Amino acid sequence: MTNDTRKAVAEALARVLGDTFVLYTKAHNFHWNVEGPKFFALHEMFEAQYTELAAAMDDIAERIRALDEYAPGTTAALTALASVTETDAQLSAEDMVAETIKDYETVCATLTEALKTAQDAADEASAGMLGDRLEVHQKALWMMKSLLK
Repeated sequence: MTNDTRKAVAEALARVLGDTFVLYTKAHNFHWNVEGPKFFALHEMFEAQYTELAAAMDDIAERIRALDEYAPGTTAALTALASVTETDAQLSAEDMVAETIKDYETVCATLTEALKTAQDAADEASAGMLGDRLEVHQKALWMMKSLLK
């Protein structure tokens, strides 16, 4: 990889990390604040999401470091990189799921762009990790969409 392509992949990974961080934070928020008849199922789902996202953040940040770049490590830096936005309002359980579906779709778009960048750079390690992340998000989307039917 050239220096420019390595940096481009690291920057794309940083955007994925930012989206993952905000999604992780929102999953915690929703886990703590969900109410209603589906409380237990959604409480558990959001916990599973933030647990999985925490591990993913570590993998993404370590991949950035493996590319000899520094991973963003502050709340300000991560939220500035993110396409996913925070939610201050207290949402209904159904609206939490709908918001999370929208966010996972946003992250899928970020992942798809980053995957293309990694593939164009012939960075198979990053491409493999990003493809795996995309699969996790697509499965989560299917499951959450099924909740709203």
